[in-house]
Amino acid sequence: MTGEPVSLVMAALIAATLVIAILALLAAARVIRLGQMLQHLRLLAEQTNTGLRAESETTRAALRAADADSARRQTELRGAFDLGAEQLRTILSREQGELRLALAEGQRKSGEQIAAQFEMTRTMVETKLKEIREGNEARLTDIQKTVNEQLHEAVEKQMKTSFERVIDQFTAVQKAMSDVQSVAAGIGDIKRLFGNVKTRGGWGETQVKAMLDDVLPPGTYHTNHKIRPESDDMVEFAVIMPMRGENRPLLPIDAKFPIADYERLLTASESGDAEGERIATRDLERHIRDEARTIHTKYIHPPVTVEFAVLYLPTDALYAEVARIPGLIDDIGRTFKVLVMGPSLFPALLRTVHLGFLTLALEQKADQIRDLLGATRSEMLKMDGVLEKLSKNAGTMSKTIEDARQRTRAVQRKLRGVEALDAEASDRLLALDGLASDDAEDT
Repeated sequence: MTGEPVSLVMAALIAATLVIAILALLAAARVIRLGQMLQHLRLLAEQTNTGLRAESETTRAALRAADADSARRQTELRGAFDLGAEQLRTILSREQGELRLALAEGQRKSGEQIAAQFEMTRTMVETKLKEIREGNEARLTDIQKTVNEQLHEAVEKQMKTSFERVIDQFTAVQKAMSDVQSVAAGIGDIKRLFGNVKTRGGWGETQVKAMLDDVLPPGTYHTNHKIRPESDDMVEFAVIMPMRGENRPLLPIDAKFPIADYERLLTASESGDAEGERIATRDLERHIRDEARTIHTKYIHPPVTVEFAVLYLPTDALYAEVARIPGLIDDIGRTFKVLVMGPSLFPALLRTVHLGFLTLALEQKADQIRDLLGATRSEMLKMDGVLEKLSKNAGTMSKTIEDARQRTRAVQRKLRGVEALDAEASDRLLALDGLASDDAEDT
């Protein structure tokens, strides 16, 4: 019993050993087979590399042959292209020559045609000109005949008219001669008139007065007004300047006409006497300076007057001669505070003064309007108190009165910037004294 298991174990060990030996043999046989297969694969790889190397050499040789063939073909194509270009150049040169010949022939034929047409046109123009010339000559002959006839008639008529006109003009000249004699007598009278200093001054004063009356409002200037209380000197005109206050300053205006110096200047200028003109100009300058000094001394007296005065010259020509003297007008204005003016500039000064009066009047109206608005505001305050009493006593009219109060307050807000007057002044300005007494009696 004990020996059987041992034999079984031994048999199993032997069998396992045999199996292991068989498996080892099989593994050894597989290893040998794998080595053979690897050797075979190595041989195949070497054969493949040898074939590929040979094929690469063959391909490289083919490529070299193809490159040589391509270079050869390129050389052949270049030669063919050069040959074709040369042939094309030859053909183009030949065709260009033929075209040049054709163009020259066409130009020659066109020139011949143009010459023929020009000759034909010239012949036609000469024919037409000849016909026009013949027609014009005949027409001119008729016109000349007609003009000669009309000219003869016109000359006779003109001579007759001219003779009559000469007679009329001679009559008019005789009449003008008599008029000139009358004018000469009048000029002599004018010279005698202006020879009087007082008369010359009166003419300038008349001009100044006419301009003052034309531009300024009435009552804005004095005539022959005494400026300084300690002196009896009176200025011809004194314009009241538009300023605030009761004591408003005056603008002195004095008219001067130095006709003797002016006539000497005109006579020297017309005769071309340069030295006489220079002397007359110097005398005129001295005369104007003396007059300006006199005006400054007698008539400029601040605060009774403003700090300047006006020296009026009656003619623009005289003013122009004074203005031509270099620096005279500026020096007189700076030294003596005297403005030299002529008939063209003096109205502009008067219009400036007139604008000052208008501005002053507007300012006075503005003061009156401000007082009126102040009185209105005061009265509106009273009205608000009256309406408040009415709103308390009249319940049925409360809504209407409240609306009226709202409107009154709106007006009051608008007039908030206006200063309110006292009750007496507002009543007097608005003439509400009687209304206030009636309200007192009703209450």
